[in-house]
Amino acid sequence: MKSRKIEICFSTSFKILLLSAVVFSYWLIGGCAAIEFLTPSGAPSREQLIENYNKVELGRSSASDVLSVINLPKYELLSQSQKVIASTGKKKKGYAQWFKLVAFDENAAAARRKYFFIVDEKPKALFAEPWARAEFYSDIILEKEVLDKPYANENSSRIAILKHFLTTFHKDIDEVTSDNELFPTCRGLVNQGLNAALQKLKASPAEAAKLDKRNGLEFEHISFDKGRIRMTIDRDILTLEMKLGSV
Repeated sequence: MKSRKIEICFSTSFKILLLSAVVFSYWLIGGCAAIEFLTPSGAPSREQLIENYNKVELGRSSASDVLSVINLPKYELLSQSQKVIASTGKKKKGYAQWFKLVAFDENAAAARRKYFFIVDEKPKALFAEPWARAEFYSDIILEKEVLDKPYANENSSRIAILKHFLTTFHKDIDEVTSDNELFPTCRGLVNQGLNAALQKLKASPAEAAKLDKRNGLEFEHISFDKGRIRMTIDRDILTLEMKLGSV
């Protein structure tokens, strides 16, 4: 038994020494880049941000409900207008930045639309080029006139509703764009992605049939190389998910 314990201790010690040697080698070669790569990003986590976003219920959450869950005061700045409540944040190293936004209509006391966007540019592998990824999620309640409007076919309907979503998103985020420097940056990235998808659909409308499929529609993106978007409609709720880059 004694020899067994010695073997285990030696194996563990060897692994620690090996890891230390690897880290030291990375430090010699990469310096600060290696240290930053090995350092955790810190709070808040992506999962924590999504959890806050998910607490907002369309058609139920009031403005006070939203204010109680959307903002993490330690990490985020709160912005408000007459129709919008939003929260933005940025990691200390600047790799990740995000926003959560909830919109109301004038004659509705409960939330009608919500959006969450996060972009992370921390390298995925040491010494690699900046590794960017972005995620955008949204749920909105569609107006009856949008749903009842006659379209030539199902694909035309999907494309028209995606265009309507983009216009609605612009109106909502523009309520607070001037309040924080992160809003224009994030707005631009989301806009690039949605317009890239629409450009592909303009060239090939039949591709719209992929929007509600499990893998969604893939498209090329000027800043992130590639992107994928999925859009589904359940009764009057449109759910949109877009991922850009190495996601």
